Amino acid sequence: MARILSVGEILWDVFPNAEHLGGAAFNFAAHAARLGHQVFFVSAVGQDERGRRALERARDLGLTPRFIRIVEGAPTGFVTVSLDAAGVPSFVIHRPAAYDLAVLAPEDLDELAAQAPEWIYYGTLYQMHDGARRLTMTLLEALPAARRLYDVNLRRDCYTAELVADLLGRASVVKLNEDEMATLTAMLGLPAGAERFSRALADRYRLEAVCVTHGAAGCSLLSGGVFVAASGYRVPVADTVGSGDAFAAALVHGLSAGWETARVADFANRVGALVASRDGGTPIWRVEEALALGTA
Repeated sequence: MARILSVGEILWDVFPNAEHLGGAAFNFAAHAARLGHQVFFVSAVGQDERGRRALERARDLGLTPRFIRIVEGAPTGFVTVSLDAAGVPSFVIHRPAAYDLAVLAPEDLDELAAQAPEWIYYGTLYQMHDGARRLTMTLLEALPAARRLYDVNLRRDCYTAELVADLLGRASVVKLNEDEMATLTAMLGLPAGAERFSRALADRYRLEAVCVTHGAAGCSLLSGGVFVAASGYRVPVADTVGSGDAFAAALVHGLSAGWETARVADFANRVGALVASRDGGTPIWRVEEALALGTA
């Protein structure tokens, strides 16, 4: 299995009747660990009750807290979540948050470099804070051999065109949804349509793979020059929080294994659908359950 470093937010998704630990980078890390990978998660929590519970939950999900800092001066991150009739979430992000203040000492960087992660995961939201972006850039520079998954994950008022272009330029693989594809098509002057868009994006930024998710309809994946459109799986949706992050972990799993493009896309669809059928961003699930889903 692969060694994977995920850097970014750890926060509580606050629903009207419950709180679930999440954040795209944390969710991705938890699902990658569930798939059997060795995961190093870099972030921070506050010196508060939510921070204490977050560290306990991380351990329960198989993540080491070794690189999750406990910081003063900011609360553990949280977002207010509301769901529409289809279970699609909208978020109100509360910042500053502790994850913005994560730091690594030189000996931490040396320890991570000695582990030689094969992948680094990063997203957009985290990079909007100057300190967080510096930390991400430090990790990318310290681990030049790692493949980089950029999960675009745009949130309203939490990105700029310049930032997105810079992050694309540092990636090996890019994952985004169809709304983000439309945004990047306009932002970067790329052609419309999943295949033409994916090939143009891959050519411009020298990407190994581009994956566009299409909700319940499935996904499209360009990898190694091969483009496939893979149908989704019908499930009763509990909520879609974390399903895209689980999809991203499954995508890395398949790419790491060297699977053919169609198999990678199908497996990612299965895992994303399974997680969407359960509450919260990091529910318990098994690979066998994903493989047992019905006909696409």
